Amino acid sequence: MGKIIIFLGPPGAGKGTQAQFLNKDYGFIQISTGDILREAVKKGTELGKLAKKYMDEGKLVPDDVIVGIIKEKLEELGDANIILDGFPRTIPQAQALDKMLQEKGKEVDAVILFDISDEEVIKRLSGRRVDPKTGKVYHIEFNPPPKGVEVIQRDDDKEEVIRKRLEVYHQQTEPLVEYYKSQNKLYVVDASKPVEEVYKEIKNVLKL
Repeated sequence: MGKIIIFLGPPGAGKGTQAQFLNKDYGFIQISTGDILREAVKKGTELGKLAKKYMDEGKLVPDDVIVGIIKEKLEELGDANIILDGFPRTIPQAQALDKMLQEKGKEVDAVILFDISDEEVIKRLSGRRVDPKTGKVYHIEFNPPPKGVEVIQRDDDKEEVIRKRLEVYHQQTEPLVEYYKSQNKLYVVDASKPVEEVYKEIKNVLKL
């Protein structure tokens, strides 16, 4: 039976990078809500059509639809090792996930909280620049573009937008932190450390 783990952390905390490492070394499959919603819409499944209706109207897709789509995905993946990223976002979603897994005789194995300060996130994200011709991403501090390459800053990398996203993240995530803490499933890793050290911490948590 595969492991089911949840990544909690703000945008820019490095969740995607760590998911890639776990995928490469241990075959973990990362499920991000956005990706599987788009996939269900593209496939035109019943739930996908329902989700599309909400998305087209600019509304949030309701919990029961998201949970249904996640359920379909988990059934499709069988006993794979899974990382849930961006789900659950709310306590009702977390409770629905627990219930759904219990019915299969499974449970969430670990919840990893990527602990990082807002200021560090802002530094990481607001420094990103994109070459509009190639789509290649640079960073003014960590990976500056070569001389002569014209780069732009995407709107969602602007500081005021990032602050807004962080605000939403904190409001949504803090109750989840308590929820999983009370189940003794929450592990905190210091996401401001170099990626290799963060990976080492995650492997220790998962006993890999």
